[in-house]
Amino acid sequence: MAVAEREARVYADQFEIYHGNSNPELARKICRYLGTEPGRLEVFQFANENIFVKILDNVREKDVFLIQPTSHPVNQSIMELLIMIDAFKRASAGRITAVIPFYAYGRSDKKDQPRVPITARLVADMITVAGADRVLSMDLHQGQIQGFFNIPVDELTAVHILSNYFKHKHLEDLVVVTDLGFAKRARAFAELLEAPLAVIEKRRIGNLDRAELMNVIGEVRGRRAVIVDDEIDTGGTLIEIVRALEREGVSEIYACASHGVLSDPAVERIRDSSLREVVVTDSIPLPPSKRIPKLTTLSVAPLIGEAIKRIHRGESVGALFSSEVSFTQEMLLWEDGVARKLDLRGQPDGGGGAAERPDRPSAAPGDEDDEPSPATELASAAPPRDR
Repeated sequence: MAVAEREARVYADQFEIYHGNSNPELARKICRYLGTEPGRLEVFQFANENIFVKILDNVREKDVFLIQPTSHPVNQSIMELLIMIDAFKRASAGRITAVIPFYAYGRSDKKDQPRVPITARLVADMITVAGADRVLSMDLHQGQIQGFFNIPVDELTAVHILSNYFKHKHLEDLVVVTDLGFAKRARAFAELLEAPLAVIEKRRIGNLDRAELMNVIGEVRGRRAVIVDDEIDTGGTLIEIVRALEREGVSEIYACASHGVLSDPAVERIRDSSLREVVVTDSIPLPPSKRIPKLTTLSVAPLIGEAIKRIHRGESVGALFSSEVSFTQEMLLWEDGVARKLDLRGQPDGGGGAAERPDRPSAAPGDEDDEPSPATELASAAPPRDR
């Protein structure tokens, strides 16, 4: 018994974070939040496009978290993840958690046409067979994707962070707009903003990245609309919703999504539209060429970092979205330990400018003469004290 207890303590005290090439910056932010450094790992592609992985640390019996959203290039990112999992399994890692902030092929979650695959299930099977012990993801396209895995799945949501961003803008006469597929989570979004919910009835045309809008269900005339969805891909459906809301007499239109896929020509469509602002998270990296003034990015690094810490300790992850909702919302202002000022363009007396502007870091010991702003207090409160 003493030996078993000693082994349990050794396992509980050690965890490591590694990442592939799909979003290394998010992994580094998560490590900063947790007060650690990413583990040493080589992941590269040979000239023949074969992927090679080599772990440069001893990971025997350690609790390992592999951060790899399956974003562009999607198929390479998936293969990197699978090969990393296999490498850690063969290196005798104690437990392997695949941290997948964005889950590709999520739209292929059912047979909605004759003779088509359910690719979301196929990807889940590959991750399981590769040797993952559990999965941590965020805002899957549909909740049933959790059931495609035969291992535990923790699904986070960015709804609280996104809704709190708009709450800080103090917009009046808001209405939250979504489609039927995202209606359940959008209802929580609307409740957090204390705003009514309107639903877009739409029908997708074949396999094209556009939809034919059918109807706007709800009262939207004369209001400011916030369109909310799980992802923005080419932006075709988003722009169709914008046009429908314009026809209904909406005064201002904002949009937000958990995942900014932003495939071409999404950025051009957003730039040329009447959208006031589009807010996404950094679950998918946004290259400099796509960073336009209308696009705002919020970091989910503290949210994922807190979930990793809780999974490692055997604590509740669901509490982040129930009893500890206020803590989750405070993460909005955290960005690498530096306070951020929110965009005031939507406020009656607000001016223009960048969507996020860095403020000074939290006051250091001995700087008590300068009283910290509320934003600074929230930012300093987000990272955990028990590092």
